[in-house]
Amino acid sequence: MSHEFGYHAWHRTALTVLGFGGLLGLGLGTPAARAQTKPASPREALDAYHQNDPYEKLFLHLDRRLYVGGDLLWFKAYAVEGTRQRPLALSKVAYVEVLDARQKPVLQGKIGLQNATGHGSFQLPASLPTGTYTVRAYTSLMRNFGPDSYFHTPITVVNTFAAATRAAADTVRGYDVQFFPEGGTLVAGVKNRVAVKVTDKTGHGIAAEGVWLDKQGQVAARFSTLKYGMGRFDVQPTAAGGPYTAVTRLPDQQTLTRQAPAVQEQGFAMRVEGAGAEQLLVTVQTPGNTGEEVQLLGHARQRVFAAKSAAISGGRAQFVLERAQLPEGVLHLTVFNARQQPVAERLVFRRPAAQLAVRPVLDNSRYGSRDKVALTLTTADAAGRPAPANLSVAVYRLDDLPAPPAADIASSLWLTSELRGMVEDPGYYLAAPDGQADEATDNLMLTQGWRRFSWDKLLAGAGTPDRYLPELNGQFVEARVVHKTTGQPLVGVAAFASLPSTRVRLYNAISRADGRVRFELREVSGPQHLVLQADARQDSTARMQLISPFSTQYAARPAAAPLLLPEQYRAALTQRHVEVQSQAAYFSRKLRPFALPLADSASFYGKADESYNLDDYTRFGVMEEVMREYVPGVQVRLHKQEHSFLVSDRPNRRLFTENPLVLFDGVPMFNIDKVLKIDPLKVRRLEVMTNLYVHGPLTYSGLVSYTSYKGDLGGVAPGPGALVEEFEGLQWEREFYSPNYATPEQKGNRLLDLRNLLYWNPEVTTSSTGQKLEFFTADEPGQYQVVVQGLSGTGLAGSSTATFEVRPQGLAQGK
Repeated sequence: MSHEFGYHAWHRTALTVLGFGGLLGLGLGTPAARAQTKPASPREALDAYHQNDPYEKLFLHLDRRLYVGGDLLWFKAYAVEGTRQRPLALSKVAYVEVLDARQKPVLQGKIGLQNATGHGSFQLPASLPTGTYTVRAYTSLMRNFGPDSYFHTPITVVNTFAAATRAAADTVRGYDVQFFPEGGTLVAGVKNRVAVKVTDKTGHGIAAEGVWLDKQGQVAARFSTLKYGMGRFDVQPTAAGGPYTAVTRLPDQQTLTRQAPAVQEQGFAMRVEGAGAEQLLVTVQTPGNTGEEVQLLGHARQRVFAAKSAAISGGRAQFVLERAQLPEGVLHLTVFNARQQPVAERLVFRRPAAQLAVRPVLDNSRYGSRDKVALTLTTADAAGRPAPANLSVAVYRLDDLPAPPAADIASSLWLTSELRGMVEDPGYYLAAPDGQADEATDNLMLTQGWRRFSWDKLLAGAGTPDRYLPELNGQFVEARVVHKTTGQPLVGVAAFASLPSTRVRLYNAISRADGRVRFELREVSGPQHLVLQADARQDSTARMQLISPFSTQYAARPAAAPLLLPEQYRAALTQRHVEVQSQAAYFSRKLRPFALPLADSASFYGKADESYNLDDYTRFGVMEEVMREYVPGVQVRLHKQEHSFLVSDRPNRRLFTENPLVLFDGVPMFNIDKVLKIDPLKVRRLEVMTNLYVHGPLTYSGLVSYTSYKGDLGGVAPGPGALVEEFEGLQWEREFYSPNYATPEQKGNRLLDLRNLLYWNPEVTTSSTGQKLEFFTADEPGQYQVVVQGLSGTGLAGSSTATFEVRPQGLAQGK
């Protein structure tokens, strides 16, 4: 029997939970250490899962919702522990992508995270076609739970170099109707609640109504949608009456006929409803009086909050839950039969009572061009007490161009990150409740449920495999060691990763059964050359294949409709075009990305036992003479027409009998004859380690390191088996530029200032007294919006907006 319940999307595609090793402090060990025995109960299984698998979320605050080609897209990333929604300083890298309508990445970047936040930017190509794009973000750890766990938000990009406007046309045709029995199964002979969702091809809800007909054509139930294309109705089907047919009438008088979910003669129907203001009543129904004992398990974000058992009597069992004892956010209620098999499940949402109260206060409501704006930010908890928080602030000019709704941090963390698919206007569900909002929220829970794990796997007690580890110290580079001819993976082969530079960096690993190796890179940013190679002395047939760090799995998303902009938007588009072009003309040099200074510029092996700056010595034209004359710690030997280096093992007063590890700008050189052909005039420094050197899983018989003047290998090519790739490390910093007009001379600058984005600050922290920010308006009159989002250290999330007007200087009086 399958327990992936009928028509529930999250049951049809229950995700396999993948784990990770090597993090015992987080409950993460090696696969052997983490292997579980079969749990005694579903609760024990979920408790073990919670202990072993940290729950991480990301939220991105984007500076705007609509961009034109050539714009800079700025963003701030918040990393959150998903159980309590508090900042989680676990991962040090976030992967951010811009996807087109076909879910193909058009921009990708790796963003460094420090203290659970990070920020970055993308320069949108001027050639990007007009359309709706998706910005998504995730960490390595989040990849274990599939793409539905990633952060997603839509943006609009307009190519102002192409034809920007067209006649308005209704291109959205094609509809989808889905039915979701509460609990997952439509059971014969009992009253079932069924949710309905009607959408157009872009995934937006459509108002509709319809009927269910039995096989004789008699009406079994009527239904209509309430909000955002979702509704619910009751039906008591019979096995003899099926199969049932659903006929849906749409606003354009079109009708859609679909087969209704199949009726099951045996099974469990579930119903959750209020029992007064203080309680929830969960009813489990099944045909006949079986006397079977069923269990209700309530869990939220991997933690159990209720576990109750009851016997089926008179075809039903009931459970009462106290609302005050329920956790906030999206809750899962799962029913298990006597054999501890999941037989019904549905979601419930409890609105968070407390959010971060963010209050932006401007010193005026109107300003002139190039005036100073003073913005004071305060943050408080639900009781009004100061709540220090980490915030991000964007200030931009409003226009009437159509743009998707902005994601806000509270609804993302509490709601959309827990559901599958697109949620229209998620902030609506967190707003002050009323009767319609409560019912609409419950309809959302019935139609868009999702779970991060598979009950079948948890109940089987299977250990989770070591797949995607959290990047605790820096980004991972993964590769595969394969046979150069057959492409088969090679096991147990030493492999190396290098980034040629005057700062010697080397990473090593030994290939696993699938040929994979993983290197942990620290403080690597910007464009680099990455050299991957296997130890040619160990296996000359080995070759390396680089594995992309970006996810190649994509969440199912409705197709975006073509973006057709009517003629009425021509003036606004022209204005945005001029703004971007003036920004590029006058401020582009101030917006270029730059590399931050390294915290550690030393070579990976630290202080060498012997170090030679070759400019301090008489220069020789042959490297062999340099080694023989200047480097007593290394002896050059010739045997059977092949040279070798023997390094002194000084602690033991002997020579090693094997070649040392030899590096040139951090790149291993396995052929000593090739090393001796390096032009000494291109080498600035030579260093030697005259002892046994342990480096990760490998041990070297000493170490000899050459460094060129430019860190570019001095024109020497790596070995024949090396793979050289252009590599992007963590994204370089790009500082937002806002002109200063504090003095009359600065204010009188003749350069035109047409900035659409007046201010962007991704790192604002408030104290008990708040925080004061200052910036200047530009030359563009209009309405401007301040958007503030943020998170407190205790997990309170919140956002707020404020608006002000900029008038031409002569009209800005009487502020």
